[in-house]
Amino acid sequence: MDVRDLLLITAFRHRISEPNVDEGFAQFHAVVGKQVTYEAFCDAVASNLRDGLIREPIRLPEGALQCRWHLELTPTGVAAARRLLSNQPPD
Repeated sequence: MDVRDLLLITAFRHRISEPNVDEGFAQFHAVVGKQVTYEAFCDAVASNLRDGLIREPIRLPEGALQCRWHLELTPTGVAAARRLLSNQPPD
C-alpha cells in the first residue's frame, strides 16, 4: 500500500492532532508501525490535500494562541478511505 492510501486509512481510523508537523509525523509513524520517510509522508499529505481528500492540516483553533497540525479527512476523503478499506483483507 502506498503512503498516500496509508495516510487516508490512518486518518479514517485515528485522530492525529499535534502541535506541529514533526510531531504529527511521529504520531503517524507510531500508529502505522511501518517505515515511512518524512519526505514520503509530506508528499502524501500534499497530494491528498491537493485532491481534496484531507483538510488543511495547519489550523489556528478559535481562542488558541498557537496553530495545531491536524490530520482530518474531507467527506470525499472519508469515501475514499472506505473504498480502500472495503478492498483490504480483514486485519
